[in-house]
Amino acid sequence: MAKAPLRGAVKTRLVPPLTPEQAADLCRALLSDQLDHLSNLAGAERYLAYEPADAEEMMRELGGDDYRYLAQRGGDLGARMNQVFGDLWQRGHRSIVLIGGDLPALPIDILDQAFAELGCAGRKVVLGPSRDGGYYLVGMNQATPELFMNMTWSHDRVLAETRSRLEALSVPWVSLPSWFDIDTIEDLRHLQEQCAQVMRQSMPRTQACLEQLRCSGCLKLGT
Repeated sequence: MAKAPLRGAVKTRLVPPLTPEQAADLCRALLSDQLDHLSNLAGAERYLAYEPADAEEMMRELGGDDYRYLAQRGGDLGARMNQVFGDLWQRGHRSIVLIGGDLPALPIDILDQAFAELGCAGRKVVLGPSRDGGYYLVGMNQATPELFMNMTWSHDRVLAETRSRLEALSVPWVSLPSWFDIDTIEDLRHLQEQCAQVMRQSMPRTQACLEQLRCSGCLKLGT
C-alpha cells in the first residue's frame, strides 16, 4: 500500500528540514527501491494498492509489469486496508500480506515467514511490529474486518489494541521480527545506523537521495 510521491502529500513530518519537493523525492526513492527489492520474492503475486485514485499512471511507471494495480478506497487507513483485503479475497487469494510503501527494503525471509504461517491449516493473522508501536505488516488467511473497524491510527498503542482484538476474537496470531517505516528524522538516523548493508545492497536510490540531501546541507544524520 503506497501513496503516490506527490509534492506536499507525502512525508510531511520531514518538512522541515526537508522541502516538500525533497520529501517527495525521498518517498519516490523508498518506494522504487522497495518495488525492485520485492521482485526477489518468489511464489507470490504482487499488487500495488495506491492512492490517490488518479495516480495509476504514475504508479505503473514505478512498478512496471511486475505488479498489478489497485486503487485504495475508503476513508481512514483501516477502511482502506480492509477494502484491499476484500478486493484480493474476491480475486481468489487466500494468504494475503499487506506492507507499507515507505519501509526500508524488507528482508525477504520475513515475508517468507509470514506466508509460511498463513499457509498452515486454520485461521491465522500475522503482525510485524514497528518501532513506533504500530505494525508495518499485517497478513491473514481469512477475513477479519474487526481489526480495522473504529480503530484510531497513528499512535503508539495500535499494535497492542490489535492484539487485544485478536485475543477477544480468539483468532490465533503470530508476531514477526520488528522493522520500521520512515516518518521522522529519527527514523532516517536509525536507517543509517542500523541498515547500512541493506542500503548498499537493496536501496541504491534511497542512499543516493540521502547523500544528496546531506551534501545540500539540509539534512544532518551523523556519520
